Amino acid sequence: MKPRIIESTTLWEGDYLRIKKLDLLNHSGRTFHWEVVQRVGVRGIVAVVPFTYDHHVLVIKQYRPPVDRFVIEFPAGLNDRNEPLEEVARRELKEETGYRAERLEFLARGPLSSGASSEILTVFVALDVKEDGTQQLDEVEDIEVIRLPIDGFTERLLELESEDTFIDLKIPGLFELAKKRCLCR
Repeated sequence: MKPRIIESTTLWEGDYLRIKKLDLLNHSGRTFHWEVVQRVGVRGIVAVVPFTYDHHVLVIKQYRPPVDRFVIEFPAGLNDRNEPLEEVARRELKEETGYRAERLEFLARGPLSSGASSEILTVFVALDVKEDGTQQLDEVEDIEVIRLPIDGFTERLLELESEDTFIDLKIPGLFELAKKRCLCR
């Protein structure tokens, strides 16, 4: 028997997050509970791996309250306007970095934290990105754009980690996947 959800109950809902209790039936027929975090009013999450025309990769550094530290990440955002995900990726790249993509291609899709959250991330690679004005940040965002060379990317990335700065663990894998799929054609 395949495990399945038999009941879902909302335990708490705020402006941006919801906590649900799931009653599950496992493969042997036993029931158990699982708690999950969901986004409210969001139809997907995107991230962008941006490669510049002059052989750099853009990452961003921003303060993240849940971990009370700065985090080095790829530009990303929520689909809270019911747009196609590719458009969300273009918009978030422009808003967070001030760069625009000449080409945008699908890279990967999957869960962010499958043991605790229902979030599914869709990742795009942006090729030949060029500066196009200034950042258009939301009121709560304070983002520093960092350009790292493609050659030696991982070493330079690791140098950014410090007492008050984490590196998003998705970065190295997504960088390698994007590099293999898009730059080696």
